[in-house]
Amino acid sequence: MHDGKASSPSDILRRYWGYDSFRPMQEEIVDAAVSGKDVLAILPTGGGKSVCFQVPAMMKPGIALVVTPLIALMKDQVQNLSARGIKALAVYLGMSGREIDLAFNNAAYGDFKFLYLSPERLGTPIFRQYVQEMEVSYIVVDEAHCISQWGYDFRPDYLRIGELRQMLPDVPVIALTATATPQVADDIMERLRFREKLLLKSGFERPNLSYIVRQTEDKLGQLMNICNGVPGTGIVYVRSRRRCEELSSFLSEGGITASFYHAGLGPSARSGRQERWKQGEIRVMVCTNAFGMGIDKPDVRFVVHYDVPDSPEAYFQEAGRAGRDGKPSYAVLLWNSGDIRRLRQTATLSFPSLEYIEDIYHKVHAMYGIPYDAGIGMQLKFDLYAFCRRFNLNRTSAYYAIRYIEKEGHWTLMEDADIPVKVMFLTDRTELYRTPSPDRHMSEVTEILLRRYTGLFTWPVPIEEEYVADKAGLTVPELRQLLYRMSLEHLIRYIPGDHSTVIYLQENRLMPKNVRLSPGRHDMLKSAYVKRMETMISYAEETGTCRSRFLLAYFGQADSNDCGKCDVCRASSGRERDHARTRDMLSSYINEEKSGTYRLEDIKARFGVPGQDVPEILDELREMIDEGKVPPYEG
Repeated sequence: MHDGKASSPSDILRRYWGYDSFRPMQEEIVDAAVSGKDVLAILPTGGGKSVCFQVPAMMKPGIALVVTPLIALMKDQVQNLSARGIKALAVYLGMSGREIDLAFNNAAYGDFKFLYLSPERLGTPIFRQYVQEMEVSYIVVDEAHCISQWGYDFRPDYLRIGELRQMLPDVPVIALTATATPQVADDIMERLRFREKLLLKSGFERPNLSYIVRQTEDKLGQLMNICNGVPGTGIVYVRSRRRCEELSSFLSEGGITASFYHAGLGPSARSGRQERWKQGEIRVMVCTNAFGMGIDKPDVRFVVHYDVPDSPEAYFQEAGRAGRDGKPSYAVLLWNSGDIRRLRQTATLSFPSLEYIEDIYHKVHAMYGIPYDAGIGMQLKFDLYAFCRRFNLNRTSAYYAIRYIEKEGHWTLMEDADIPVKVMFLTDRTELYRTPSPDRHMSEVTEILLRRYTGLFTWPVPIEEEYVADKAGLTVPELRQLLYRMSLEHLIRYIPGDHSTVIYLQENRLMPKNVRLSPGRHDMLKSAYVKRMETMISYAEETGTCRSRFLLAYFGQADSNDCGKCDVCRASSGRERDHARTRDMLSSYINEEKSGTYRLEDIKARFGVPGQDVPEILDELREMIDEGKVPPYEG
């Protein structure tokens, strides 16, 4: 669906997106991509990254491959493009083999413009087979910081994009991220094998956003004051699911329309709450970092971090969800000494010993009965609580060991995967046809399943509920009821769909002592993590540098001005006002003293100066004496 009618990026933008002009830096990025250059674009959250690759892809024949780890974002963008009359597909963890094959077939032989892929798909034989048949216009790498081991969210699956470049050497790359330090930006371009390095980034300043940091032992009181004091929609970020639910209840009891959101909720609950929040029915969403990715709500007036994030990147991205409409908004960080202590403890827990990590690797396989030299491609529905109960493990340590094994490339952990319904027939084919079915719908569904799927008599097979329901003339809830009844009749084994954590095995189980765990990488990842965490602690404790300048300097933007809005700038301007007032007071008093002599006691008595301000008055007097503006005083 190459758009031959539109002659320029502006025409495409106007025709499909309805905008008359690009936002800052978008046009330069689009022009670089259209001219065939590899380009890394750093645009802050809400800066309109998707237009930067969607417009060039509409100007060129073929299909753009878009690699992103965010399944919710994929689905959202496919829907948005379809609504604009642009054909797009997505392939991600949790889809059945048939759905994946169909999507890749359409990408290779249909007239689709975009194929969204989760990164672990890049290494699969079916993708490698089909990609040779595709006319690929661009390789688009969203959340590009995930390819850098120096980045805050390194994912080894992203390293496969380098291999993709070898297979498609003439296809240009458009890499996009909202947060990358100069070191990470350079690493991204190296790992994506840029033919020529080209980095384009817009300024990170958010002139309408006031960064406020408050050290407090009464976080609940501060949170309630913010919600009552700032009108409009808000987001409150916390670290744990339990705290999400507790704070949501606390706010609701205080008369605030609030709800909570975390990865443990089912798909319908999450999408329902997200929609109600977007519509303004829920005013404040209390959530973990699972919330906000790809959500473009422009009128968020405040974002509160109830817990200190472990990196400036995460903080900047989440805080940046406030005020995308350009109106005054607030990013508030609440902290106390307990937060700093917990952060430093987490740094130790996040990188357990390599011996412990290998032990967890084998325990996960053992829990599912997976023998050595088997398991590649399996998707394991994983419950951390059940796993830790079974082996009597500390949950935090086990979780970080599982995450670390992912960083070494042994498996992929998906914490919010949608698991399809699975069905397996419990009798053989002959017995199935001989046994009379309890009702007509059961017979119809049985026929549809047998025509559509193979392997149903051997193992549980994922099925597409919408397809089967449609063919049988049923609604999806009616189909679920019917499958449940068929399971009670012992005709099938029925495994309902779920929303769960999934571990996707990238390889067969390795023998003890053969699990690749590099001490060098372990040390490097830990030191990079600690450096980011300590920078975040410095940000919280900072009292002398403008908050905006502190964050911009971290991301490599040295030439910035004080914002004038953050708590540090406000305190500083308050001090300057006090300084000027004290000077005026002293000058007027000394000028009135005709004798030419004056005493500090008289000044204090005349102006009612409290005791703690005496050192400031002395300093001011000394400065004025040094400047020759007053004669020395009598103490």
